[in-house]
Amino acid sequence: MISVKTIAGLAEIADRYDAFLIDQFGVLRDGRGPYPGAAETLVRLKQAGKRVIILSNSGKRSAENDRRLADLGFVAGSWDWFLTSGEVAWQILKREGDGTNGSSRKCLLISRDGDLSPIKGLDLERTEDGADADIVLLSASEGDVHPLSYYEALLAPAARRGAPCLCTNPDKVMLTKAGTAFGAGRIAELYEELGGSVRWIGKPFADIYAFALDFLGNPDPTRVCAIGDSVEHDIAGAANAGLRSVLVTTGILEHASDEERRKLFAEYGAAPDFILPKFLW
Repeated sequence: MISVKTIAGLAEIADRYDAFLIDQFGVLRDGRGPYPGAAETLVRLKQAGKRVIILSNSGKRSAENDRRLADLGFVAGSWDWFLTSGEVAWQILKREGDGTNGSSRKCLLISRDGDLSPIKGLDLERTEDGADADIVLLSASEGDVHPLSYYEALLAPAARRGAPCLCTNPDKVMLTKAGTAFGAGRIAELYEELGGSVRWIGKPFADIYAFALDFLGNPDPTRVCAIGDSVEHDIAGAANAGLRSVLVTTGILEHASDEERRKLFAEYGAAPDFILPKFLW
């Protein structure tokens, strides 16, 4: 039986690590706003001399997330970088675009609230018709607005055409003001079910951790601790990258029992080093 030590606050383990990779949704905030004490805890980590990267499966780019977190009352400067899967994907697409001799590709962008930032500055022409899409960029879900059948109708022509898909938000469940809804990761699964191919960018996949560790100067991974609320994404991703990890029991596992969490550890072959009830110092 998998048994994981529960700690009351990060102060108990902070000395063990030089850097922290901290998830956004479910750790720092939910769909309504910041968790009590989360902003202060980030400040305490920086005061303790720690490097802090907020590591998020957000399809939006880093700068936009930076601004949004500050607008929510988090203290600017209490993190070193807000690294998103959307930023990683943008950098990858930019690098790939630089090698296409300026020929523009048609992109079917699936985003939230009309967000166009995932393709801004890239040599991509937006299309809303999957039948002529050269690539699908799946950066967010409006699963609280549209049923899955809406996305099936939108994406089926692109899948039949063989257009590759980049999913820049692998989360299959997202937190909204009204509760949970299916996330972009579930839409990416649907695309695979329709016969399309998907490149997954974000936790638990390697690209985002490579970007984060490179930013930190490629330290000893055992001195880096990832904190998240998802076993599938945060804890398994940390394990794959050789990092240590803390599972918070807010977010998507808020109502899970100890036994349900243990089953997830077994299912994904990864257990955290510690369990933390809330992101507090």
